[in-house]
Amino acid sequence: MKMNDYIEGFTTQLKEAISIGEKASLKVSDKKITNVLICGLGGSGIGGSIVADIVSGQILVPISYSKDYSIPNYVDENTLVIGSSYSGNTEETLEALDECLKRKAEVAIITSGGKLISIAKKNNLNHIVIPGGNPPRAMFAYSFTQLFFILKHYKIINSDFINNFIKGINLLDKEKENIKQQAKDLAKKIFKKTPVIYVANGGEGVAIRFRQQLNENSKVLCWHHVVPEMNHNELLGWRTNTENLAVIYLRNKSDYIRNQKRMDINKEVISKYTDNISDIWSMGDSALENSLYLINFGDWVSWYLSELNNVDAIEIDVINFLKDKLSKF
Repeated sequence: MKMNDYIEGFTTQLKEAISIGEKASLKVSDKKITNVLICGLGGSGIGGSIVADIVSGQILVPISYSKDYSIPNYVDENTLVIGSSYSGNTEETLEALDECLKRKAEVAIITSGGKLISIAKKNNLNHIVIPGGNPPRAMFAYSFTQLFFILKHYKIINSDFINNFIKGINLLDKEKENIKQQAKDLAKKIFKKTPVIYVANGGEGVAIRFRQQLNENSKVLCWHHVVPEMNHNELLGWRTNTENLAVIYLRNKSDYIRNQKRMDINKEVISKYTDNISDIWSMGDSALENSLYLINFGDWVSWYLSELNNVDAIEIDVINFLKDKLSKF
C-alpha cells in the first residue's frame, strides 16, 4: 500500500477502531486515579498529545505525556499510565513503562504486539491489541481511538465520545473531495518552501501531527508554534531570514476569541515579510471533530507534497539507520 491508500482509508480505520474498543475486555481497578500519564513516541505517541488537548478542560485530574525514556517523579500507585507503542518494541516506551511498573502504577497498554504485549500478559495489565504490520503513523486512527476507551474505562472521561467520533467520520466522508482539493492546493502553495504552522492554545497536538507528517511523508523541515505564546517571542523573529517561508494557520471557530484576534493581528505583521499565508479552518461541532478534520487534512497535504517532492512517503531509512546503530550500543 502507498501512504495515500492509508489516508484514503482513515474513516474506515476509525470505524474499525471503535469496534475494537467496544469489544475490548478490560478489568476493573480499585485504585483511585489522581493523574494520567501517556507514554509513547512518534506516530504512536502523538495521539496522547491530541487527547490531552481535547479532554484537559473536561476532566478532574491532570493528564500529561512522556516522549522519553524517563517519567515524571510524581508517578505512583495512583497514576494511570497508558503505554502506546504500535510495534510494541519502542525502546524509550519500554524503559519508561518498566519504571512505571516498579512504582506500582496502574498501567494499560495499546499495541499491535512485540515485547509490550508480552509484558502486558505477564503482568496481567489491561491492554487493547490493534492491527499490526503497517507504518505506525498510518495507524494513528487505531491507537488514538483506544486512548478514549481506556480513559472512559477508568472513569477519567464520561462524555459521549463515540457519538463525536461518528459525527467526525460522517463529516470527513461528506467533505472528502473538498478536503483533498484544498490539501492539494496548499501543497502546491508550500512546495519548495519551509512551512511554518501556527495554532491557538489547545490545538498544539494537531499542529505537531501535521509537522510530523510533513517531516516523515514529505521529507521536509518545518516548525510550529502556539498562540498566544509565540506573540511574546517568535513574532519578533519575523525580521530576518524570512525568505522561502510559507505560513499556515490551523484554526477553529471554537478557539478563544482573543487568540483568534491575535492570529489576525499576527497576519498583519507577517504579511510584511511574506504573502504566502494560509488560513485552514476546521469543520465540526466538537473539539474531537475539529481535530479529526485537521488531522485528515494535514495528512493529505503531506501526501500531495511528497508527490511534488518526488519522494517515497513510506520510506524511513534514516530512522531505521538510527535504530540499528542504537541496537549495537
